[in-house]
Amino acid sequence: MAGSTVMVTRRTLRRHHLFRPDPAIRQLYLYTLAVCAREFGVLVHAITLMSTHEHLVVTDVRGHLPNFLRRLHRLVSLGTKVLRKWEGPTWDHERSSVVRLLTEQAMVQKLAYVMANPVKAGLVHRAKDWPGITVLPQELGRRTFVIERPEGFFSPNNPTWPDQVELTLTLPPRLAQSYAPDAIREAVAEELDRQERLARHEVKTRGWRVLGSEHVRRLSPYRRATSVEPLRGTNPTFAVGRGQREVFFQAVAELRAFRKAYRGALEQWRAGLRSVVFPQGTWWMCQAHGVVTQA
Repeated sequence: MAGSTVMVTRRTLRRHHLFRPDPAIRQLYLYTLAVCAREFGVLVHAITLMSTHEHLVVTDVRGHLPNFLRRLHRLVSLGTKVLRKWEGPTWDHERSSVVRLLTEQAMVQKLAYVMANPVKAGLVHRAKDWPGITVLPQELGRRTFVIERPEGFFSPNNPTWPDQVELTLTLPPRLAQSYAPDAIREAVAEELDRQERLARHEVKTRGWRVLGSEHVRRLSPYRRATSVEPLRGTNPTFAVGRGQREVFFQAVAELRAFRKAYRGALEQWRAGLRSVVFPQGTWWMCQAHGVVTQA
């Protein structure tokens, strides 16, 4: 939905280390992200590219998020195949996890979550030690990446692929409207410190050995992660943050109402009623069939 701030996660095929931190994969991912963000009007707030998956926090200003992700993931996949000399799919067959962040608390917590992910995985002791693409609290709304066009995949003769692109991080609009920039960075820094401490305790409890940044850089991109991962459960569609019970139940009710209305509209459409109005937030039926949605 236009204006939504979301956290996006997607994994590599069978958790291969295809995105092992190195200059080439950094250049490929950031260049592609910058080009796609500009094309679809997406604001980028935070990024962490792990060896086996991506994390993004973005705002979908124009309501084009599905097209943005489709193009981003396709280009990253094709570029990775060239870079790694990889045959077959690069992304997991599961669709991207897209979690709408409905409150300021959820935004702060998920920004910190994205940053803390390498610590939670037992790869480094602190988020700042991650050798791959990441964003730290003091860089929120400040950092600009300047990326040259990678060689070997993007044609220099195609005007779609400029010689150089810039990707400037922004603060989530809802947060920026409610709080001063420094207050946002401080809140995320405090939440990151909390999540790092919990993550280090969990790593110690599990008896894991922290790999460290040098070991991470030496991982083979053709090997798979060996840590035990629980079977996937429910894929959340929204987050409200800790202590937001009323907002949570309201969001659940709204989601159920949307799904009920969508199913009802779809049944009428299948019955041949082309004047049926779909609920606001409908995407695929609008793109494929041009259905009408509620204002």
